[in-house]
Amino acid sequence: MIKSPPPPLTLFLLSAVSLTLGWRPLVDTFTLALREDQYTHILLILPISVALILSEWQSLRPMVARNFRAGFTLLAIAVLLAGVVKWRSASLPSDVRLSIEMFALVLSWIAAFVLCFGSRVSRSVLFPLCFLFGLVPFPQVVLNEIVYLLQQGSAFAAYALFVAVGVPAAQDGVLVTIPGLTVEVAQECSSIRSSSMLLVTTMVLAHLLLRSPWRKLLVIVFAVFLSVAKNGLRIFTIAMLGTRVDPAFLTGRLHRQGGIVFFMIALSGVFVLLGIFRKGENTSLA
Repeated sequence: MIKSPPPPLTLFLLSAVSLTLGWRPLVDTFTLALREDQYTHILLILPISVALILSEWQSLRPMVARNFRAGFTLLAIAVLLAGVVKWRSASLPSDVRLSIEMFALVLSWIAAFVLCFGSRVSRSVLFPLCFLFGLVPFPQVVLNEIVYLLQQGSAFAAYALFVAVGVPAAQDGVLVTIPGLTVEVAQECSSIRSSSMLLVTTMVLAHLLLRSPWRKLLVIVFAVFLSVAKNGLRIFTIAMLGTRVDPAFLTGRLHRQGGIVFFMIALSGVFVLLGIFRKGENTSLA
């Protein structure tokens, strides 16, 4: 009787097959992440997912039990998606095709994991498995909508800050006008890169530090709000310094390279809420 290979080896072999067949979309995705700021967060997804799974592996090993039915079902869906894309490749925009191909590739990895280690283990590492879908790049039409919403939200946040401190201000779409200055929140000023990084960081921290699903969800929603608010604060700060202190602030280092400062301010807000929620969870268990 031929003994089947151990689950880790089976996973390695299945992953090798999927990479052999799907290496091009993976390379294209990482190339996109290295070239375009709005996709930089993709570089974090795979190492974080692997690290989260490995950190829990010792406690999961006793639960390993192959699940061929669920694994092959997911694998069949992945193969079907890849086949449809290949069949319709001529009629699909390249960015849409890449998104679907990467979705199918990630799904095939998850299918192989479920097949090799079973449903109990997969449920225990559901977050890092689903987190892998962060490797799927948004098509340009979706990304444009996200950037537009960030532009609109940032303009409104800046306008609200001006009004709050008594500065006469008016907002018209992505334009914010104050005495002596009109600011346009352009696409490159939407902070899509830092917003993506903040959201990814918050999701991982919420997973590691909190137990309650609704608390995790609230922290993530709060991070989305902060993504907009921090950019509004950046616009407000630069505009105030440029009109009240020195016009050089409008084109200086704070304008060009100050994103990290406001990212850290937003991340501090996330840590404060995480601390409050974590304390609440510990109190409820006491």
